[in-house]
Amino acid sequence: MALLDDILGMVGNKEGANNILGVITHLMDESGGLNGLLKKFQDSGLSEVVGSWVGLGENQKISADSIMQVIGSGKIQQLAQQFGLDHNQFASQIAGMLPQVIDSLTPEGKVPDDNNVLGQALEVLKSNFLK
Repeated sequence: MALLDDILGMVGNKEGANNILGVITHLMDESGGLNGLLKKFQDSGLSEVVGSWVGLGENQKISADSIMQVIGSGKIQQLAQQFGLDHNQFASQIAGMLPQVIDSLTPEGKVPDDNNVLGQALEVLKSNFLK
């Protein structure tokens, strides 16, 4: 369960990991699904980075600053405040988890067309790894 170990290493505990997965799910929902969220990153000049998450190779890292740029500093601050975290730390946690989550949701190197499938996949991630 390397993904779980990596996620827990970034956020410290299962509750924190569940919170970040919930935020990523929320961001996808707000963006119109995984395609919409990926488009935000692509439109911000991060196509190569996003392509590495979806593709079959190694995932490129993304900085907390890039997360705040794409999602919006205000949005990150608002979400961080809900969890009682510093917005920089919160953006770092999202930056650490997002590539792995996207990679897990695109195991064949392509984005599924059905957003319902993505929602189900996220729920499986949560239930299997964060019991």
